[in-house]
Amino acid sequence: MSVDAVENGLPRAAAAGDVFLSAFRRHAAGVAVVTTLSKGGPVGFTATSVASVSLDPPLLSFGISVGSSSWPAIRDTDSFVVHILSAGQRDVAGLFARKGADRFGPRTRWSSLPTGEPVLDGVAAWLRCSVQERFIAGDHRLVIGLVTGGDVEHGHGPLLYHDGAFGVLAAHASDSDERP
Repeated sequence: MSVDAVENGLPRAAAAGDVFLSAFRRHAAGVAVVTTLSKGGPVGFTATSVASVSLDPPLLSFGISVGSSSWPAIRDTDSFVVHILSAGQRDVAGLFARKGADRFGPRTRWSSLPTGEPVLDGVAAWLRCSVQERFIAGDHRLVIGLVTGGDVEHGHGPLLYHDGAFGVLAAHASDSDERP
């Protein structure tokens, strides 16, 4: 798709939005689920916008739409957990992305941290964070979290999101079973 609608040498806003959506469909992203505990119980959603921000101190970020049913809980919480999903967790990603789904029902394996936040079972990694900042970013909010704990399970490949579908990495012919 090319941008044909040009104004002052730049794409018109509507055309730029179309290019933006098309470009990011081609950007493969890791899949995460963000959870927190609200007054009404556990809350969570699928996110592909998780990014590392800083090593010292350890900070990460994610974006959330203000129209999301999870936004009020994220807006009001002081802490949350980011779960990096493993290749075998397409069903978890789909469940937490679906509107109106019973995300913490019988199909979901999870437990609570001593601090109350829900932690999903079988993930490649999870990171507990305290909220540092929330920024307005168009129709989303960008949340920055300070990592205060977590765990990593080695041997789990990542779940990816690309072109509207979940996928996994394929082994390259030059990959070997032995890694340093």
